[in-house]
Amino acid sequence: MRAKAIAVCNEKIVKKGEGVGLSFYAFFANKNDDPELLMEAAEWWIRTHELDHFEKAVKIRDMIASGL
Repeated sequence: MRAKAIAVCNEKIVKKGEGVGLSFYAFFANKNDDPELLMEAAEWWIRTHELDHFEKAVKIRDMIASGL
C-alpha cells in the first residue's frame, strides 16, 4: 500500500503541481474492492494523524515515505 500511495502522490504532483491536494480515496479504485484496506487508510488518515479531508500530496507522500 505504501508504494502505491507514494506512486499516486507522485503522479498527482507531476500532473497538477506541488500544490495539488488529495484525500485517501485517491489510493483506491472508484469501487470499493478492498474494504479492509480502505478502513486501514481511513484510520491512518483520520484518527492517527487527524488530517483534513484534503491534504497536499507532497505532505502525504513525505509522511508515508518517512514511515509515519
